Amino acid sequence: MNTLLLVLDFIFGCHHVHLSRVFTIRKRTYQVCFSCGREFDYSWELMRSIPVGVADHAYAPLNTIRQGEVSAI
Repeated sequence: MNTLLLVLDFIFGCHHVHLSRVFTIRKRTYQVCFSCGREFDYSWELMRSIPVGVADHAYAPLNTIRQGEVSAI
């Protein structure tokens, strides 16, 4: 079933052709797909986006706020 979902995603899903420039925020370097909003880690050593599963850490999108991370202004 997982293979079928991967094939369907490849055929009908976003191909991430239109990527933003490289951002570095909170010690994380990444690019964002303009079409679907997915974030991709970026490697300065390779000078390209890192394929899924190769990144050292799994990051939550930057616009999400987890409990306990909100600081008083």
